[in-house]
Amino acid sequence: MTNSDYLLKAAIKKVTEKLNGIVVEKIEEATNIAQGAPEIIKKEFNSLKEAIIEEAVRMEKEMNINNNTYTSESDEEPNLREVLEEITVVKEKIEQFNIKMNNSI
Repeated sequence: MTNSDYLLKAAIKKVTEKLNGIVVEKIEEATNIAQGAPEIIKKEFNSLKEAIIEEAVRMEKEMNINNNTYTSESDEEPNLREVLEEITVVKEKIEQFNIKMNNSI
């Protein structure tokens, strides 16, 4: 073999080793990200759930304040009932989602 043959073989070998190292490194990074994804999703969902609950409580308080300004009880009951029903539906959906998330993890 000539010097250029050795040089070519050495270049191919080193480039292949370098590419294999990069591929392995990127696969490890992707694996780590994939393993952390359920935890990240769970944290984000918990944050969203807390924000929804806080908003529901705020809306309920706001509705109670607004209802106190009404002179007639017949006007405030349907509005309050509607808000409470919406809060109940949101809480049920959150609970169902929590169950699904816990079962998938």
